[in-house]
Amino acid sequence: MSDFLSPIFLSRDLLNIEFVWWWMFFIAPLPLLVYLLSPKSESSHALRLPFLPEDSNTKTPSSRLPKALSVIIWLLLVTASARPVWYGEPVEFQPKHRDLMLVVDLSYSMSQEDMQFNGEYIDRLSAVKRVLSDFIERRKGDRVGLVLFADHAYLQTPLTLDRDTLSQQLNQAVLKLIGTQTAIGDGIGLATKTFVDSDAPQRVMILLSDGSNTAGVLDPLEAADIAKKYDATIYTVGVGAGEMMVKEFFMTRKVNTAQDLDERTLMEIAKRTGGHYFRARDSKELAMIYDTINQLEPVTNATKIWRPQQEWFAWPLSAAMFFAFMLLAIRRNNV
Repeated sequence: MSDFLSPIFLSRDLLNIEFVWWWMFFIAPLPLLVYLLSPKSESSHALRLPFLPEDSNTKTPSSRLPKALSVIIWLLLVTASARPVWYGEPVEFQPKHRDLMLVVDLSYSMSQEDMQFNGEYIDRLSAVKRVLSDFIERRKGDRVGLVLFADHAYLQTPLTLDRDTLSQQLNQAVLKLIGTQTAIGDGIGLATKTFVDSDAPQRVMILLSDGSNTAGVLDPLEAADIAKKYDATIYTVGVGAGEMMVKEFFMTRKVNTAQDLDERTLMEIAKRTGGHYFRARDSKELAMIYDTINQLEPVTNATKIWRPQQEWFAWPLSAAMFFAFMLLAIRRNNV
């Protein structure tokens, strides 16, 4: 299969060749013009000998091959002078990027099935994965990373431009992977650590949690102050339906599924870093929140396009030298 497809890929490569000095092809007919415009030389009289040696070769060496080789050599030299350049596929990149860290709660309370999606209730982590995957896809040009936190914080994905890999690693996250509690402060601290060596002009953190800080060694508000020193803006999102009606056998009762959510702390974290706090009670609200964040932190539109290129003049030049040595050998044998 590879042998069959190789001519196809070769033809595609040939289509990407451009001649930078294309005007050099205008000198291609120059030898023909010189031949046609130069005065004809007078024929010399034949020298008559009384006899010729019996073993003498009476065949006149053919001049067609040397002439053909001379034409080929000249055309190859003209092609090399036209400077053929191969251009690869265009590569688009952003000269200035934004660093954006997603800090996601992976405590066991994220298994609560109170997020409405298409008329059904799904667990909070599944809702977050659905919405965040779409959000990541739209962050073209930003370096995005992922921090998961429960009993402690864990850097799942360092800052990267590879959005597909980031989405895959987010969707592979499972509950109880790093514990069951909620270490909000450690999550902010680890995300801030990734900004230390960053040269990005904008540093943004999106913190998503459904509870209060119950684990870790770093207080959430102290972590927010540290993040502010590194010019990081934190947007916080509180997850949980809140009051909802639950059917139990022969009765229906009202429960508060978000009673552990510490909204006051999440509001203060956002306030100290110049961000905003959002409340997500279902998948639709969660999607609207990330749409709002996309508007508050728009993707950089300044892009540049770069095309890899290779100089190919060496190929026709090498071929011309090969044929020149061949022509020299033919002329020496005919002397």
